[in-house]
Amino acid sequence: MVKIDLITGFLGSGKTTFIRKYAQYLMDAGNNIGILENDYGAVNVDMMLLQDLMGENCELEMISGGCDKDCHRRRFKTKLIAMGMCGYDRVIVEPSGIFDVDEFFDILHEEPLNRWYQIGNVIAIVDSKLERDLSEEADFILASEVADAGCIVMSKSQDASPEEIQGTIEHVNQALEKVHCSRRFHCEMNGVDTADVIHKNWDEMSKEDFDRIASCGYVMASYRKPEFEAEDAFTSLYFMNVKMTEKELREAAEKILSDSECGRVFRMKGFMRVDSDSEDGSGLSAWAECDRRQWIELNATKNEITIRPLHVGQEVLIVIGEELHEKKIKSYLKI
Repeated sequence: MVKIDLITGFLGSGKTTFIRKYAQYLMDAGNNIGILENDYGAVNVDMMLLQDLMGENCELEMISGGCDKDCHRRRFKTKLIAMGMCGYDRVIVEPSGIFDVDEFFDILHEEPLNRWYQIGNVIAIVDSKLERDLSEEADFILASEVADAGCIVMSKSQDASPEEIQGTIEHVNQALEKVHCSRRFHCEMNGVDTADVIHKNWDEMSKEDFDRIASCGYVMASYRKPEFEAEDAFTSLYFMNVKMTEKELREAAEKILSDSECGRVFRMKGFMRVDSDSEDGSGLSAWAECDRRQWIELNATKNEITIRPLHVGQEVLIVIGEELHEKKIKSYLKI
């Protein structure tokens, strides 16, 4: 049977970055792997960020196109059936940040997937500097993503104080309590990981660290679900062909993430083309002179805004959050 791992995590927590490292660890161990990008969105930005992993021992698949929940479930199952015939040793599923984790377990217990796949691990990625002022809906999503996890892997812990890390775990436990889940996580400080919480700089993780993660398993926890549907509580706005400099994009992201008139914005991500000889101090002029317009990637939350060069991309910026005000957001993007 093929082992299948689910990588959960709230919007902008760092799932895709973790998968890059986890997938490389599995390939170095001799595994032939498949990665399924499993999103409700019509544009799958994260798929493009994993393109350089593709090769003899790694293939990427995605569920493309916007669809309702029932259609998405059918596409998810159909894709897993196809991947089950490809001879993988391990399949990694990266869902959206508002994914219903129960869908993963439900589908894998259906025919014929229950004969092909063995659930390996549920790994929850949690931002070490998790925003504390989350809505009830966001807290539920957070709780549902960690409730069944074999372990929590904390992202950006090198940038967080011990107090921030401890506060994040306390917030996770409070979110679990809100949904009447008995599960609780404990985090040791002074660089000591517990069995269910790992908080190391990802660039310094050893093979032994990844061995622990790859064998963490999962827990079938029970919790109370609220009345709302996650895909109804959160909104994704897509903006195509935005024309800005890198400096203007960074400034716009800062304003959109901090201005309450834009709504509760959790994450901005996407790609844009800029002039390689821009005068905004970005250093883009060092790129190949044969192509004066080069790709950059935006990945932004309230805690961190990252813009970096890429070889390929697509003209799209995505804003994800609650009660978004499109007109105000457009004013900052100058469209």
